[in-house]
Amino acid sequence: MTANPPRLPWLSPEPTEPSSGLLSLRRETPAEPDEPEQPDDEQDYRLHRRFDRIGRLVGDQAMRKLLNSHVMVIGLGGVGSWAAEALARSGVGRLSLVDFDLVCVTNANRQLHAMRGTTGKPKVTVMAERLRAIHPTCEVEPIRCFYEADTSEDLLAREPDLIIDAIDNLTAKAHLIATCRARGLPLIVSGGASGRLDPTQIRVGDLSEVEGDPFLRSLRKILRRRHQFPTERGWQLPTVHSLEPPADPVELAYDDGQGFRCVCPQGDNGKHTCDARNLIYGTASFVTGAFGFACSSQAISKLIA
Repeated sequence: MTANPPRLPWLSPEPTEPSSGLLSLRRETPAEPDEPEQPDDEQDYRLHRRFDRIGRLVGDQAMRKLLNSHVMVIGLGGVGSWAAEALARSGVGRLSLVDFDLVCVTNANRQLHAMRGTTGKPKVTVMAERLRAIHPTCEVEPIRCFYEADTSEDLLAREPDLIIDAIDNLTAKAHLIATCRARGLPLIVSGGASGRLDPTQIRVGDLSEVEGDPFLRSLRKILRRRHQFPTERGWQLPTVHSLEPPADPVELAYDDGQGFRCVCPQGDNGKHTCDARNLIYGTASFVTGAFGFACSSQAISKLIA
């Protein structure tokens, strides 16, 4: 893997904790005095007890792959935050977290990093701190950045083994998918999780064949029109989606009858704001979280295959 290139001026990655240079799942307690010293090739892999249960499920060979894997999660909202945590709890050794937003109070119903005391903080910073507490030797890189054509090259120069696409901006999402396809970079795509109440209707299928998701239907049109994707099926892009039709948002009367108004701490950031959306759907954590878990499941399966 190549060294990280210099950051572009508009990227502002948060500082990471110093790395020991050792692989992520090394045992963190010193050896007992009567334990024989292991050869160098065995010192690299010591499964810590915190990963005993996932280890019992997939075995040592798979755990070795996971600790040597690098996954990038783009979008740390209601889907991406849960996906990132599941990866950390599964022993993935390196995680790159990409998101531009600050935590908003309206995130509290569905996003892991949204808690009392975190409003106004960068999502990537809060999430990285949380993941390091779960998996202390994981190399977590928080990158406060909006994925788009101008930032794509710098981000993907990190050469992750796999990307989870949890982007909710259609233009950015289409660019990422087209770029990963051109580079042969494995990608798990998340469809629309908003407007649903039933997590049992979540499925995984090829992006070219998913039906019943207006968000993914619009995405396919952009991919065909702007990125020359074929009209035929069989794109080989695993996509998490729901068979449940999205419910229209219900108008609410609160704040003295004013109803909804944007309270995002970053205000009009010129990238992706509440005021720029045609509709803001309702969401449920047990659906967005299930989407995130399904994305991480697909990612783990690919990494250990």
